[in-house]
Parts: sequence; structure tokens; C-alpha cells
Amino acid sequence: MQIHSRKLAELLQGFSYKVVQGEVDTEITALVYDSRKLQEGCLFICIEGANVDGHQFIREAAEKKAAAVLVSKPVEVEEGITVIQVENTRYGMAFASAAWFGHPADRLKVIGITGTKGKTTTTYLVKSILENAGLKVGLIGTIETIIGDRHTPAHNTTPESWLLQESFARMVEEGCDAVVMEVSSQGLMLHRTQGFTFDYGIFTNIEPDHIGPNEHSSFEEYMACKGLLFKQCKVGIVNGDDHHWEKVTQGHTCQLETFGFGEGVDLRATDMQLIRGGGHIGVSFKTEGLLSMEVEVSTPGRFSVYNALTAIAICRHFGVSTDNSKKALMEARVKGRIELIPVSDKFTLMIDYAHNAMALESLLGTLKEYEPHRLVCLFGCGGNRSRLRRFEMGEVSGRLADLTIITSDNPRFEEPEAIIADIVTGIEKTRGKYVTICDRKEAIAYAIHNGEPGDIIVLAGKGHEDYQEIKGVQYPMDERDLIADILAGR
Repeated sequence: MQIHSRKLAELLQGFSYKVVQGEVDTEITALVYDSRKLQEGCLFICIEGANVDGHQFIREAAEKKAAAVLVSKPVEVEEGITVIQVENTRYGMAFASAAWFGHPADRLKVIGITGTKGKTTTTYLVKSILENAGLKVGLIGTIETIIGDRHTPAHNTTPESWLLQESFARMVEEGCDAVVMEVSSQGLMLHRTQGFTFDYGIFTNIEPDHIGPNEHSSFEEYMACKGLLFKQCKVGIVNGDDHHWEKVTQGHTCQLETFGFGEGVDLRATDMQLIRGGGHIGVSFKTEGLLSMEVEVSTPGRFSVYNALTAIAICRHFGVSTDNSKKALMEARVKGRIELIPVSDKFTLMIDYAHNAMALESLLGTLKEYEPHRLVCLFGCGGNRSRLRRFEMGEVSGRLADLTIITSDNPRFEEPEAIIADIVTGIEKTRGKYVTICDRKEAIAYAIHNGEPGDIIVLAGKGHEDYQEIKGVQYPMDERDLIADILAGR
């Protein structure tokens, strides 16, 4: 994908700006927001980050012969460089990036999904359903970006606006009809999703999360950021069972639809039934209202119904047949999200990303509804992170699981034994049984070799991750490979 140049005036369309010096008919040969990539003829966008302020590199931009700079505060720069001042350079960058790549989102159906839980799973379900119906679909999310056959690991749930627009452009080149993406509150707060309009904006749920330094100052701010999506989309599809949905969508500019279990929603789930047998667990339900169908999914519990219902609510707008939807929902798999690993017909083994107390409580509470012989939970906690998380996760597992196997996760620069000791402090507030096995492969082997008929065994915390971080080094470690080695006796 080669873009040689664009006029600065073309990149400045769609937002307010002030020309401090120079001309807007300047030719721009690159869009740059990282000072290490400065080059002659570029527009350098000065971003104020948590640790570095791009305005500090104005002199370097001049030395490298940048054609123009986009700033949010007064700067001193020699004549010959065009200076454009805006209120927020991230906001400006989003519009400039969209223009640089020729507004690719206009040639895609763009689906944005926000919420505390369920975003990742729902994006894959939507992709599966739409592709079953014959569409070509790109995906942008927490795990990866998918464009055609190319899978690129993700660094942020919602990429910087330039990277986002580049992905859209590549999807158009690849012949995609639609893109489904996770939209984080951070991404909305930092204007990464400006410069285009979502065709569909989806709200799954909200719980107190991401509150703290470098995130959100309060739950109210967190809700307000989530709500920005509904001022940037044509159709809003929201979970009508969530107590906060009206607050989140306050001031919306879109057409709204609701889904859920409750009375009065537009698309309603009814007759939920738990399914279990042969090492597999799942759930079935019916829908009524905007669409009537019977559905079965091969992941457990009420939150699986919400994820499937969200996907159905979206795909209904694409005219997907109920047969295609049912087939896709049954076959869809999401790496590391309630991922069932066939090990034995006698017990169920799954991998899940649950890496905090809230997620672990939700998962274990759901699995207890299946009345397993034993609920076994294996997990560790990350090093150089809050010790409170360790105490909380230990307490949750001790309270809900019949046996907890405490092991190592990503110890980073801490000693694994010290992290395990913190988890034990939490679990000893309960009457829960536990064992500690520091080596994760040994811990998984213990879980498998000691599995009893009717058990449900959860390997929590790593999910889609395929590495273990120790002393600043990421070593390859995929739990699926560990399980295969254990079963093969390696």
C-alpha cells in the first residue's frame, strides 16, 4: 500500500484548526507521530503522552525538514515549517489519518463493540457468523488483528488512530466487506476512533474496572468514555439488562436497540438450558422479539448466552439466515476464552483468560451451576502488579473451587514463590483445599493426572498468551502445547 503524498489542507478536513505560520497547500509525504520516524516532508503530530511530550521534538522536526507540525500549545519553530494548532492533537491525528489513507472506513461496514466483559468473544462470534454467510470480515481486538490470512498480535485493544486507519485500508485492499473491532474506553478517551462513523456500536456490560493511574479517575468517567461510542455510530445495540445502559447511552445520537433476558428488550433470550456430556459443556436458549430462533453454543453459562445474543443482534442487520447463525455459533472458538480442550470423556478441561478476581468469580460461579463432581481451579498471578489482586483471587478460588492448584503465571521480576505465598494468604481466609506447584507444566500435569469423573478443571490466567515472562525475558509457553506434551508423556 503506497501513498506518495497528500496536500496538508486535505488532511485537516473535519476538525477545527488555526494556521500559526505557513501555508495549508503544503505537500505532505508522510504522517508521523513518533519522533524516531521523522523524515523530510512529513507532517509531525506532537502527541502529549503519559511519559513523553512530542512538542519537545519540534527542533528535531525542523532539522529533519518536516513540512508541517500539528501542535496543541505554542511552540517556537523556524520559518519554512507550517505550524497548525489544534485543541487536541490526538483528535486531529485521527481525522488526518483517515484522510491520509483515503477514508477506508467509508468502504467497510464497521462494527464497534465496547464493554467490560465479552468484547473479545463477541468479535469472534460476529466474524464467524458473517463469514458463514459469505462475507469477508476483518477483526481488530485484544488478541490480534486479522486481515485475510494474516494474523498480527495486538499491542493495544484499540490501536492508535494511524494504525487503525492503516488496518482499515489493508482490509479494503484485501476485499473485506466488514470489520468487527473491540473498542476500549481508553481508545475512545484518546480519540483513536475519531475520523469515521461506526455503522453499529455495541455495549455489552459495564463493571468497575480500569479505575486508577493512567486509566480512568472514576467509574463515572469510565462510563462516560464508553458512552462516546453512541455519539459516533449510526445504530446502537445495547444490553438492556445492564443497570447502567441508560447512563452509558445518555446523549446518544444513534438509533437504539436493546437485547437481554429482561422484559421489554427488543431481542430477548428465553428458555436457557445447561448442556453437559462427554467432557463437553454448553448452553441452549431461544430468542424472541426482533428474531425467533433456537440456539446452542458450546461454551457454558449465562454470559455465553449474552455473547451469542449480542452477535445475533448485530448479524440480524446483515440479513444472515438463522441456519447460518446457528451453525456459526456452534462452531466458533475463541483462543483462551472458555476454550475447551478435549482431554478426556470423563472430565472437562478448559483454558480461560480470567486474570482478576471479578473475572474468576464470574467464571467459577458459572461453572458451579453445572454441578461438577469437583471444580478444580489452577492459576497464578503476575509479578510487579498489585498484591491485592493475589489476595482477592486466592479468596475467590478458595470460596468457589473444590481444589485450587496455585502455580506461576508471569513472575516478571518477582520470585514466583513470593507471589504464590500472597495467593495462599488469600485462600487461607477460606476453607478451600489447595496445593502449590510452582512449575506451571507440572501443575497442569497434576490437574490432568488427578482428574476424576465429572470434574471441571479450569486453567485460568494465561488464556491466549503463548509465553511466560521471567526476569524481563518472554519464554515460549503455550498451555495447549504443555497439555499435548503431558498427554504424550513428554
